[in-house]
Amino acid sequence: MSLRPPRSLSGQSSAGLNPLEYELASARADALGRQGRKMEAALARLASWSPENNHKTDRQTLLDEASDAVWALFIQREICGLHNDKDVIKRYQIPGEVLARLGATRK
Repeated sequence: MSLRPPRSLSGQSSAGLNPLEYELASARADALGRQGRKMEAALARLASWSPENNHKTDRQTLLDEASDAVWALFIQREICGLHNDKDVIKRYQIPGEVLARLGATRK
């Protein structure tokens, strides 16, 4: 008598992925969403900066934070298999000064 594992463990779920692949895809999608929200927040802080209301926050610091968040989002998109970042740049209207700093190291 041979035994067959249950369908839930047989390597195919209803989406066509095995359970491990499904969990990994879910984790990648969750991380992509979190990073997208971080980027949106960093870009919003940069856009709302003005010398009159932000005496404690340096604009260069906000530029650095925004470029780090955008860079991390681009890396996460690559991990998810999304290789074209032009749509993200256009949708979120990422400023050129932020894009110019992507991947730069600071002292």
